[in-house]
This record gives sequence, C-alpha cells and structure tokens, in this order.
Amino acid sequence: MDPACFLPSHQFRGSALGLDMYKPPAKTGRTEQQQPKAVEPTRIITDPVTGRAYSKGRLLGKGGFARCYEMTDLSSSQTYAVKVIPHSRVAKPHQREKIINEIELHKDLHHKHIVKFSHHFEDLENIYIFLEHCSRKSLAHIWKSRHTLLEPEVRYYLKQIISALKYLHLKNILHRDLKLGNFFINENMELKVGDFGLAARQEPTDQRKKTICGTPNYLAPEVLLRQGHGPESDVWSLGCVMYTLLCGNPPFETSDLKETYKCIKHVTYTLPVFLSIPAKNLLMGILKRNPEDRLTLEEILHHEFFTKGYIPDKLPPSSCVMVPELNPPNPAKSLFVKVTKTLFGKRKSKVKKPPSEERDEISKLVTGLVKTSICRQLSHKTVEGNEVTPLCGQSPSSSPAETVAEEGSRKSVSRSIRGTTTSTSEVFEDCVTASAVIESAVGLLKNCLSTMPPAERNPASLACHEHFIWVSKWVDYSNKYGFGYQLSNRSIGVLFNDGTHMTLSANWKKVHYNLTNSKHFSFPASAVPEQLQEQMGVLQYFASYMEQHLMKGGDLPSIDEAGHLPLLLLQWVKTDQALLMLFSSGTFQVNFYNDHTKIIFSKPDHSCLLTYINRDRNSYTYKLSSIAELGCSPELQYRLKYILKLLLERADS
Repeated sequence: MDPACFLPSHQFRGSALGLDMYKPPAKTGRTEQQQPKAVEPTRIITDPVTGRAYSKGRLLGKGGFARCYEMTDLSSSQTYAVKVIPHSRVAKPHQREKIINEIELHKDLHHKHIVKFSHHFEDLENIYIFLEHCSRKSLAHIWKSRHTLLEPEVRYYLKQIISALKYLHLKNILHRDLKLGNFFINENMELKVGDFGLAARQEPTDQRKKTICGTPNYLAPEVLLRQGHGPESDVWSLGCVMYTLLCGNPPFETSDLKETYKCIKHVTYTLPVFLSIPAKNLLMGILKRNPEDRLTLEEILHHEFFTKGYIPDKLPPSSCVMVPELNPPNPAKSLFVKVTKTLFGKRKSKVKKPPSEERDEISKLVTGLVKTSICRQLSHKTVEGNEVTPLCGQSPSSSPAETVAEEGSRKSVSRSIRGTTTSTSEVFEDCVTASAVIESAVGLLKNCLSTMPPAERNPASLACHEHFIWVSKWVDYSNKYGFGYQLSNRSIGVLFNDGTHMTLSANWKKVHYNLTNSKHFSFPASAVPEQLQEQMGVLQYFASYMEQHLMKGGDLPSIDEAGHLPLLLLQWVKTDQALLMLFSSGTFQVNFYNDHTKIIFSKPDHSCLLTYINRDRNSYTYKLSSIAELGCSPELQYRLKYILKLLLERADS
C-alpha cells in the first residue's frame, strides 16, 4: 500500500504527520481560537513500559497531525526532538498504518547524514517518536535568514545530502519529499536528512507508486504525470534544492499553482546570469524532463561544479544568519588581486590596460557576485561575497579601516588624480578619527549608564528634532571588495578593503574619493579618472542593487544632501550579534541582527541624541541626557550596555 494513497490527488504534504520539524505554524486568516486544538502533552512524559520519564521543553514545530517538542530524558539528560501524534488524529487504520510505516523504515537507517531514530512509545493520549535533536534547526531557517547561499556553502550541504541519498537508494528507499525544511543542521553544522513520512520502498518500474505526493515546487515531472517514483525523482528534487539555495527561490515557483505545474511538466525555468557556468551546467544536467537523461548522484559528485570548486571542510555557526568568511586555497590568484595591483601598483604608468576579455570577465564577476550576495536587512541577509579572497596580508577578521595601501602607491595615485582637469582636491584639518569617535561615545555612555535610575519604559520621544544622516541600507562584501552602504540622504558610499573611500551623490552625478581621512578629491561621475574606473564600477553595482532591491531599514525621513563634502565611514566592526559603523560626523550606528533593531547616536545640535529603531522599523529619538535622568526600558538598557562593551573592546584593540 502506498503510504500516501489516502490523500486526494490535489493535496500535498511535507510528511505523513503533516509536520515540518522546527517550523513555526503558518499564518492564516483564521484566529488562534478557530484553529483545531491538539491535546497538549503533560509537562512530564512517562514511558508506560520502561517507566523512563521525560521533561517536555519548547515547541519546535507543528503541523496538521503532530507537534514536535524538545524533550529531555530526566535520568540521562539526553535531549531529543520528539514528534507527538495524538491518537485522535490517526484514528483511521490507513492513518495509523502510515505512522507505523514511517517508524519501521526510519529505525532501520543508520548514516552520518540521516537524522537518527532513537525509540518510540505511546500512552493513552499520544504516540511519541524520539529523534536526534538538531539544535541549529533546518536549511529552511538558514535560507529564510540568508535567502541565497554562496557556491562553496551549497557544495558543502549538497555533498552531505548526496551521501545520505546514495545510502537510501542503495537500501532501495526513496525519500520522496526532499526540501529545505527536511534537511536539519546539528550543533557541529552537519546536515542530517530527516522526515521519512512519505518515504517508500523502491519497486520495479512496472510496479512503481504513482500517487502524487511531496511539495509542489520540488515535484518531478514524472510524479505530476503519474508515471511513478524512482530514484531519479529524488535527484530532480535535489536540483530544485540546489537552485533554491543559489538563486533565492525554487526554479518553477509562480504565484499560481497550476502555472507552477505547467512549468514543471515543460521544464520551463530561468537560469540567472549571475550563476557560474559550472553551476548552470549542473542544474541543466539534473533538471531534465526524461528521468533517464538526468545525471546520477555519482555523476553529480564528479561534475566540475564539485571537482573544480572550493568545498569548505566545515562552516561556522554564524553562517546560519550571515555570509561566512571562507578561506579557499590559493587566494592570491583572485581576479580582484589583479585589479588591485593594476590600480595601486608602484609602476602604474608602465602597466598595460587589461585585455578586453579580462575586463569583460571582471565586469561579469562583479555583476554576478553582487547579485548573488547582496543583503536585505529585513530578511536577515548579510553579504560577504562568493569565495573569500583576503587582500595581501589581510587577515579575514581585520576590518577594512585597518587595512591600508602602501604609502608609495597612494602617492602615485594621488599625483595621477591631481593631474586630471576635472578633479578638485581638498585637505581637511582637524579630521575626526575612529578612535576619537569611540573615545567620545565611551564617555557619554559610561556617564549615562552610571547615573540613570531604574525604569520600565523609555522617556517621551522628541516630537520634532533636526534630521540627521544615518545608514538605511548596507552591503558587506569585504572578503572581495569592501563595505557599501546607502545613507538617508540617498548617497552611496563604499569603504574599500585598501582603506580608500568612494561616495556617489544622491543624483549619481558627483563622485567623492578619499585616499585617506584627510585627502579628498571630487569629480563628475561622467569623468572618473581611469585609475578609479574599476572601483567606480563596483560602487555603481552596489548602488544599483541597493536602490532596486533593498528596503529601507526604518521609518526615519530621508533628507536632502547638504554640502559638497561626503560623510565618511571611518570604521565598521561586525560581531556575532551586531554591526557597528563609525562616521566622520561623530555619528555612530549599531544594527542588531536577530531582531533588526538599530541604535543611532548623533549630535545635530551638539547635544547627543539617541534614536532607537525597533523591530517594526518605527523610530523614536531621545536626548541622551533625558535617558540619564529618567532611565529607559530594560530592552534599550541591554543594548546600551552591549554597545559600551563593544566600544571598550575597540578602544583597547
């Protein structure tokens, strides 16, 4: 009997239990009171046969048939992910048969990249299935935070999925529901394939199961056409997973389900231009209408996408929410290093322009890397590029402001730019430095936190105040080029990895270039010196993408550009919790990753203002002196203490 045959042909489910583990309930138009209520298990669960007791913890996910809880064995302190299925939900024989099928199949699987089945039991109310607990949730959560992954990350995860699939197929088992939500990540960033609610034994071709089951965006054409399931159907779903991770959405996804099915049946999809050639070729080799024409799992592993591409041995946990800093071999061969040498080499005048083919390659590289990796703050995305290539002698952890070009090279570029007829040059006296901004901020925060009384809420927000410039969008691409940002006055800036800074005015007509904090040049955007064309290209790509695709990070109003001199980003620092940006105006801003709150310190009238942008992107501005006098909410106080700690660490470094 097909485990999914009780479903009507138009219905699809991610598992026999109607559950994506670790997945929060979907929002619908129905109120919580209207939702059918499952019987909540008691706080302590006892196996009626062994007498072993378990403490029920937090809810990990829920679906139509089951809920998944974190549970701890009280005698051994072992933690499990436990599916809890009320008997009332599986009262019909075929429903119970599906659960028995899942248990019998899963408990016989033993592989490094498959979620481990521990044991199961039932009491008067529920059936309990104890599974390996994966603390970092699933690829679906990572995708939700990142939207797109780098090619090395995709290779890392796909290699583990393929390892599990080869094992399953050798045991004549088809998963039949491969999707991001069924790939779980443990504490060590190892992937585990899970949820075998739709899995089935492989049958001879003429006896293959023809029931449509799975997740619509990942269904193979032969499944939709009721031609039966085979291992090739799992390979198809694997291709859809690869596409989704690289491109940000499933290949056949549309707003209309019937149109999606039509696209799948005719294999109609688009390969974005930013994908690498090996990635495109691999996807085209997998997403073939005829199952026999698709690459096998072994052929996929031997494809140049894997054999000629960098695969990390391990990914850092931070990659769950932000782009990781990777260290592929031979970083000195990077194209960007070649560009940097061309721009800032000591013998610039003797260096020939790169051939047109190489210039085209550089242009395509920049286009592709930016499009695949740009961040959108509201969807938790941050960017650091495709494959990390630190500049000469630069450690991955050092910030761009700490990396400076060789003095001789700077002087050479300075003389070259001065020689152009379109540029103007200015030298600023008494320039603000990052250390000065940090020193001032530390003093203000220490004084505020030491004097403020306890309070449960923030003081009244200022109804009207002078507007200030802040960062509304940002792009961290420092492992190849630099850190880009859009200001509230709509100008765009990039602090490059060599310590130079370039700004594009809001109307895209004027460019400001700073060799140092004090040496400034400006020229029309149409007449950028040849020496800076490559940097200008990177800046324009950043600007175009942020303008077209990124959402503003708060409700503060935009302001007109004032004056002809740009606001300089002096230094930026990323921690595992927040991003700190220090500016030449003395303003500094801290963006917190987990809830997208932001705090901005500014001095528009020489009395420090603190602006707090909450998770709903609503902004509130207070005088810092008012907070010191009246106190603030525990939530804001926690952030202020964290910022002070962060600044003190920077001051000591």
